[in-house]
Amino acid sequence: MWEYTDKVQEHFLNPRNVGEIADADGVGDVGSLACGDALKLTLKIEDGRIADAKFKTFGCASAIASSSALTEMVIGKTLEDASKITNEDIANYLGGLPKEKMHCSVMGREALEAAIANYKGLVLPMAQGEVVCECFGVTDLEIIRAIQESHLRSLEEITNFTKAGGGCGKCEEKLRAILQKTAQGEIAQAAAPDKPKRMTTLQKVKKIEEALEREIRPILKKDGGDIELLDVDGDIVTVAMRGACGSCAMSQTTIKEYVEKKLRELVVDSLIVEEGAL
Repeated sequence: MWEYTDKVQEHFLNPRNVGEIADADGVGDVGSLACGDALKLTLKIEDGRIADAKFKTFGCASAIASSSALTEMVIGKTLEDASKITNEDIANYLGGLPKEKMHCSVMGREALEAAIANYKGLVLPMAQGEVVCECFGVTDLEIIRAIQESHLRSLEEITNFTKAGGGCGKCEEKLRAILQKTAQGEIAQAAAPDKPKRMTTLQKVKKIEEALEREIRPILKKDGGDIELLDVDGDIVTVAMRGACGSCAMSQTTIKEYVEKKLRELVVDSLIVEEGAL
């Protein structure tokens, strides 16, 4: 029998913010009833801050407690601060979770990321991964992320954090190969010179928005122009030139020689800026 902290028991017996926001600005649906755990997180966002959060979950005591705790953690936070919450933060907020139940905190983090991405109109990379564990629908990208973020070193730990391998067991060889390859990559990276940490999609979008607002847009507005961010897909940034810039024959030159160079300088040097239209 697992031992639960008093706070886990409290959130299980008296869960906070249960339900669904009818006019939600962001919705995160993760898990599946067929797989045993499912969570729907809905957010109300006002002025870049989470004004309300509610959840519906199907799962064990840890799943309910993690979901309840998550809503308490995010209400009142800016989207930027909320996007930094990890599954370890959720578990720590509850005073810890049994190792076999860490996947419940991971599900909470995934629901939060999905809800924020939904609000921003983005598709998270995790949704595009290759399914490795068919029993629980876990992708290779989810497994790699769990290994890297929580420093997992065994198949048992992977199952505890992601549920992958907890069903029929047919995916164990794939899991072992992913673990070995990812762990070797971490060792090689540790031995290499320090490099900037890879940004998440949400962090990248936030930095691009800040660069446009603080550095690029004021310069364009001086000449009667403006710029609008349309989409971010990996390193491809799609923008629309507005005002005087929209009708200028030199708009492509402005995008490549100024906007792209500036974003590469301020965000990441691999960005490619392209012009689109609404």
